[in-house]
Amino acid sequence: MIASWCWDLIEPYLKRNLLNRGVERPSRREILEEFARVWPDFTATIGVQEPWAGTIRFKWLVRLPSGEMESFLDDPTGWIGRRYGGGKFKMNLHHGLHFVNTRNFKPEGDPLWQSSPALDVDA
Repeated sequence: MIASWCWDLIEPYLKRNLLNRGVERPSRREILEEFARVWPDFTATIGVQEPWAGTIRFKWLVRLPSGEMESFLDDPTGWIGRRYGGGKFKMNLHHGLHFVNTRNFKPEGDPLWQSSPALDVDA
């Protein structure tokens, strides 16, 4: 099972994939089969807004492959808060190199992320 909040982000992508392959009105079964096909190649990249040069930028902190997302998907705000503290966080979902969707989270607490190294997103 996948968390309903995450399914809502992924389902439009799955339907678009099927439409691009000629399936105009995919059945629930076809959508679930497409999910099973693409999910292994999904990642979630999590970053936090940080002040920079009079504006903000994102400090990317972690990239989770689909096989390591379960505890994050179950309680994303809690998961982020326990590891990185408070702040304004963004999670980007990708299927391979394709951007799928994004969601913001705002856990409370001290900004523990300030001492975390930045992820090299180009690696």
